[in-house]
Amino acid sequence: MKKIYNRVNLVAVLLATSISPISSANSQDNLIINWNQVVLEAVRSVNPYPPVTARMLAVIHTCMYDSWAAYDKRAFGTQLGDTLRRPASERTQQNKEEAISYAAYFAAVDLFPDEQERFDTLMQTLGYNPPDGEDLDPTSAAGIAAIACGAVLEYRHSDGSNQLGDLNPGAYSDYTDYEPVNTPDEVIDPNYWQPLRVDDGQGGTRVQEFLVPHWGRVKAFSFRHPQRFKVKRPAGFGSKRYLEQAREIIAYSAHLTDIQKMIAQYWAAEGEGFLSPSGHWNQFAQLVSQRDEHCLDEDVKMFFALNNAVMDAGIWAWWAKRKYDYVRPITAIHYLFSGKLIEAWAGPGQGTGLIDGGDWLPYQLETFVTPDFAEYVSGHSTFSAAAAEVLRRFTGSDVFGYSYTFEAGSSMVEPGIVPASPLTLSWATFSAAADESGISRRYGGIHFRDGDLEGRRVGKKIGLKVWKKSIRLFHRKHASDKRRSRYSF
Repeated sequence: MKKIYNRVNLVAVLLATSISPISSANSQDNLIINWNQVVLEAVRSVNPYPPVTARMLAVIHTCMYDSWAAYDKRAFGTQLGDTLRRPASERTQQNKEEAISYAAYFAAVDLFPDEQERFDTLMQTLGYNPPDGEDLDPTSAAGIAAIACGAVLEYRHSDGSNQLGDLNPGAYSDYTDYEPVNTPDEVIDPNYWQPLRVDDGQGGTRVQEFLVPHWGRVKAFSFRHPQRFKVKRPAGFGSKRYLEQAREIIAYSAHLTDIQKMIAQYWAAEGEGFLSPSGHWNQFAQLVSQRDEHCLDEDVKMFFALNNAVMDAGIWAWWAKRKYDYVRPITAIHYLFSGKLIEAWAGPGQGTGLIDGGDWLPYQLETFVTPDFAEYVSGHSTFSAAAAEVLRRFTGSDVFGYSYTFEAGSSMVEPGIVPASPLTLSWATFSAAADESGISRRYGGIHFRDGDLEGRRVGKKIGLKVWKKSIRLFHRKHASDKRRSRYSF
């Protein structure tokens, strides 16, 4: 696939100027991005669940921020406030960079212990020696990083995520004794999520398990209780809305265009690399940093706010998923229309046809028919709306200006067939990208309208709440709704 990065001016007019992505750790100017990229590589390798990925990124960038804050004259750390503030003579670029790198290293090794070699390599590339357990001078940049990051990790080790497996054996394992209402072979109640028996990609099958159903109990950055964000109840079986939402998904399926199919693929596969939504928005933030020529201080703050927003979005979305335990489209459509002919996508290369409603499939890979957790609300919608709100606030503008081009026949669902010719997706604004991320899940047949729109609505609120708290930590006046320059810190 071919990527095209386009610069957009402040009146949202797309220009043809190409921007090359940052791809190597050869410049201290891009230190935050160097670390962000290597962490995303670890995410690809380990493939954590979406809300787990969001937390990992938030923890790492919080450690980086808290360590950097000790060398800023105004910023407060999340755990130790201003108690680590260094004297003015020590607030040098060199000390900031060293503290940031050591903090990123400590956090990354804690979260990705099997990926330590790649973190060691980056430290060496940047000119630092990976610590091997020796005592660090607490007044040195590395020592300050160890103290600041240690406080963040201590807090997060008991945040309800079960990272250490102390609440139930196995990292991030459920400790709430969740049990599904339905079974793979029987829909006992069509209001609830059904674990499916799905292709395991190795010639056999597996039964889905609800991924991290305890995640709504994880401590958030910006709120105490997820239920503070009010959300309407999903449609109940037997209601007009329940039937209409199922019919809408069937209608999408029957009339999918190449562009809708590739929108579904782009956001499902997270561009290139199969990152979760949080990883995808971190890639977008890298582009913003490059586009706007960020300095180190700006990137520390932007990635800190962004990743705490996606972490909080994941916590709230999974709280809603567990609370409502709501049915996925595939189960609802099979239950409603089994034995009845419906017009829908008939399978790879078969276009639209009349099929038995009990045979309907989402527009997804055979090995990923539908996600391993409940429908309501859409994680993609919540993650993306929160991330877009932070980037809009940080840059002082909704302007984005990014496009992505698919080669003909590059579909993973219908290779060699879709798209019929090269096809470009583009987003003039962050909001447009977030909205497309949300509706992509409807095109793909794995979310209903309410799950998408409610996720977007609350995600935006979470993004704003995180932004307001971040501003207080940066020791800056709250940004008004008027557009402000990113240089107004």
